[in-house]
Amino acid sequence: MTLTFLGILAHPKMMEVFGLSGDPVTMAGRLVDRGQAGIDADGWPHVNAATGRMPGMEVTPNDAFWRYARVMGLQVHDHDGRQVIGIAGTTADDPSEVPQDPQLPAGIAQQIIDAPPTVDIHTLRWRLPMMAIWAGSRNRGMASEPSGQGVVPLRGDGGFTTLERHQPFTGFFVAERRRITHRRHDGGETGPMTREAFLMGDAVVMLPWDPVRDRVLVIEQFRFAPALRGDPQPWLLEPIAGRVDGGETVEAAILREAQEEAALEVTRLIPAFSYYPSPGAVCEYLYQYVGIADLHDDVTGVHGLETESEDIRGHLMPRGQLSAMVDQGQISNGPLTTLSLWLDARVERIRRELQGG
Repeated sequence: MTLTFLGILAHPKMMEVFGLSGDPVTMAGRLVDRGQAGIDADGWPHVNAATGRMPGMEVTPNDAFWRYARVMGLQVHDHDGRQVIGIAGTTADDPSEVPQDPQLPAGIAQQIIDAPPTVDIHTLRWRLPMMAIWAGSRNRGMASEPSGQGVVPLRGDGGFTTLERHQPFTGFFVAERRRITHRRHDGGETGPMTREAFLMGDAVVMLPWDPVRDRVLVIEQFRFAPALRGDPQPWLLEPIAGRVDGGETVEAAILREAQEEAALEVTRLIPAFSYYPSPGAVCEYLYQYVGIADLHDDVTGVHGLETESEDIRGHLMPRGQLSAMVDQGQISNGPLTTLSLWLDARVERIRRELQGG
C-alpha cells in the first residue's frame, strides 16, 4: 500500500526514524497547522484544498510506522487523487504557515517505535505528554555545554556502547535497562555491565523571594516516595517545581508552575545553578531559579491542579527562618535546601543588581 505523507511526517528526520524512504510529490492545497503535529494526538493539521501547493512524500509504510499511526490515531484520507496520511481532514479555514522543529516529534516517534511490543497502544497514547517531556529533555541535554571543562576530557559520542536495551517497566515514567561498556580512565574499555535508569525528564524549581520584605514562599505537599521509605513526615516543604512540557521553554515552565501551585505572579527570574540530583539512576536534570515576587500577607492559600490530584499549601516565612530550618535539618527537600543556601550567599549582590547598582 502506497501512501502520501504530508506535513511533519514527510520531514527527512521523521522518515529516518521510521526507517523509510520515498519519492517527493506536490499536491494541491495548503496545511492549516498549529504546530502540534506529532506532539499531541489531536494536533494534526487540516488541508485547505482551495489554495496553494504543498509538498509530500510517496511512501510504502512499514510496521513501525503503522504502530506509530495507531498511537497517534492517524487515518488515511483521499485528497487530490491520492491516499494521504498526516492530516486530520480538510477545512475551509485560511492556510497557516507554522514552522515546526522536527526534533520533538521525531523524539516522540522514536519512543513509540522503541517501546516493547507488550505495551499496548492505549498506554502509549496516554504517555504522549511524558514522551514529549523526555524528548525535550534529550534535545536540551544534547545541546548543553559540557560540564567539567578543563578537568574532565570529552570522550566523544558519549563514550559508551549499548549492547542490549530493554524497558522492563512502562508507566507514567519508564525504567530502562541496558547492558553497556564504556571507556576506562586508562584508555581501555570496561567489560559488559548492566545498568538501570528511571526516565523522568527535566524539571524546573523556583524559590520565590520578596527582596523588600525579605521573605520567601515555600509550598507543602504530600510525597509518595518519602512515605514508602517510612518517613514520619511525608508532607514536605519544597520550592515551586514541575516538569518542562514538550515544546515549552524552561522559563515558561516555571512561570506556569508558579500559577498552578501558588497563583503567584513572578516579576523576574534569577537563574541559580542546574544539576542532576541523583545521576546514579535517575535521568532528571533540575533547572533552578530564585523568583522575584510581591509576597504580601494574602499570597498564601491551597492550590494545585485537580486533574493532577494536587493539594498544595503555601507558607510565607522570613528568609532567615528558612535559613535556620536548613541549619537545623528541618528541610529534607534537596532543591529547597540548595536554593536557600545559594540565595543566602548572594543576597546582597542580588539586591544591588535589582537596584541597578
